[in-house]
Amino acid sequence: MSISILFSLAVLLGTWGIYEFLGYRAKKTEWKKKAEEWYDVKSQRKSFLLVWGDRFDRTPHAQEVQTRLVRANIALTPSEYYGIFLVGSLGLAFFFNSVVGLKFPYNMIIGFGCMFLLQNLLFLVRRNKYQERLNDQLSEVCRLLANSLRAGLTLTQGIELVAKEIPQPAGQEFKRMAREIQLGVSFDKALADMEKRIPTRDFRIFAATLFIQRRAGGNLSEVLQEMAETLEDRRIVNQEIKTMTAEQRYISILVPIMPIALVLMMNTMNKGFIDPLFSGFGLVLLVLFILGTILSYVLVKKVTNIKV
Repeated sequence: MSISILFSLAVLLGTWGIYEFLGYRAKKTEWKKKAEEWYDVKSQRKSFLLVWGDRFDRTPHAQEVQTRLVRANIALTPSEYYGIFLVGSLGLAFFFNSVVGLKFPYNMIIGFGCMFLLQNLLFLVRRNKYQERLNDQLSEVCRLLANSLRAGLTLTQGIELVAKEIPQPAGQEFKRMAREIQLGVSFDKALADMEKRIPTRDFRIFAATLFIQRRAGGNLSEVLQEMAETLEDRRIVNQEIKTMTAEQRYISILVPIMPIALVLMMNTMNKGFIDPLFSGFGLVLLVLFILGTILSYVLVKKVTNIKV
């Protein structure tokens, strides 16, 4: 009993430690970029592992992975991502060997397979996080553009101001748009290209507003100010909905985890406890459990996915 409690505590502390470490790395990277911009310092990575990581990050495959990480709003480089993938696979292999009783090389194969499925599930769940962050920043973009127009700046100068003042990811997108305009691309063409890169409803409304106001005329600053207030109200309502449905969303995750954890703990105390699940009628029960778990998770997500 004490072994299972210690193992559960170790898993909990390990998960919490990984979460805190990733948060620290993200903040450290942001601070480092700001310091390099302020003092014009070019950092050098001295460790040979980090040098190899830099070389790998410049490969075409790493660039594709970097695009997927950015779209999923994961603040990691491809080399760091694959390092976590390797460590996680080895950890799962050790888990399957010590708890489930799988021997080498089956524990390694299943460990890497589970990690591969987890990474695909991660990208699937977070496929719209980049666009969600852009939508959250759109109200601030509208307000900054409205203030710049009231101050007497042109719309192009307002775009350049947004590129400087707004943090990523919106700042990066507007910086690209400002660079295209400086290179001679028309404003409408640059805005249309940006709209293709950000296919969200809110940004389509924002782009349509700029198109119409530029062609038909009118008080663009007032329109942008009203749009900023509307988007801010929608964001507050969405946050309230997320807060009210947080319990149901976490229950949909904890409910399938708890029986699995209990079964594995029982298998730790009583070797061979889960062997009947992989023979005869046990396979039928296992398949029904997996299907029921997936169905319950999908139904809860559908119920709590309230759009405003």
